[in-house]
Amino acid sequence: MAKKASHHHEDHIDETWLIPYADLLTLLLALFIVLFASSELDVKKFDQLVRSFNIALNGGVGVLSNPSAVPFDPSQEMATVANKKADDQEKTEEEKKLQEAFERETRDLQKMKAQLDGYIQRNKLQDKLQTKLTEDGLLITILDNALFDSGSAALKPEARNLASEISKLLVPHPKRVTVTGHTDNRPIHTAEFPSNWDLSTKRATNFLKVLLENKALDPAKFSATGKGEYHPVASNDTPEGRAKNRRVEVAILRDLTDK
Repeated sequence: MAKKASHHHEDHIDETWLIPYADLLTLLLALFIVLFASSELDVKKFDQLVRSFNIALNGGVGVLSNPSAVPFDPSQEMATVANKKADDQEKTEEEKKLQEAFERETRDLQKMKAQLDGYIQRNKLQDKLQTKLTEDGLLITILDNALFDSGSAALKPEARNLASEISKLLVPHPKRVTVTGHTDNRPIHTAEFPSNWDLSTKRATNFLKVLLENKALDPAKFSATGKGEYHPVASNDTPEGRAKNRRVEVAILRDLTDK
């Protein structure tokens, strides 16, 4: 007797679509990680990026470059980025304030320069005095014949007037001030000045003392030095060059720099 074949029917759901779907999700996750990390990429984020790729591409298994490392936390990273942006904004505001202060200081120095230039023109001292605004501050160059007799460190009466004028300009704008004496390379050997070092230093000191006769100035902000013949601004081979090298420089220094 022939047995009747029995047919056992089972319904099977086709799940082959899950494979491309999972691949698509993995690619989307990788794209999100790349976009996120590219905005603030540093060593730490690069390591987290590598670990995240390892996790994504290994089906959620933590195959890490550093097994002991902390897993990637998007919320924590977003908070870190937000904090960094806030810090950058605060830093930008601080830099803006510093730039504004630098510009105000520059305007003050320009005003002082204009006042000194007016004094120079009124007294017809253009051939003896020069003013120049530099990145370090306002530089006033005074040829020695406007201040001293040859071989002397005693200030002429008109030199005292100049020092008084400069000191009045400094009162509303207290700055650090350096006074530097320079000579030509002609040697000097006297009882009072055995060398050009001595002459240049004494001249700078004497001019400084007259500046500080104005009691409204703070002596702690002032200094004097002599550099002898070793910082010429012209050749010592001609009388004209040597005359330019014999000078006193008064530098009114900036409190801020544009850096």
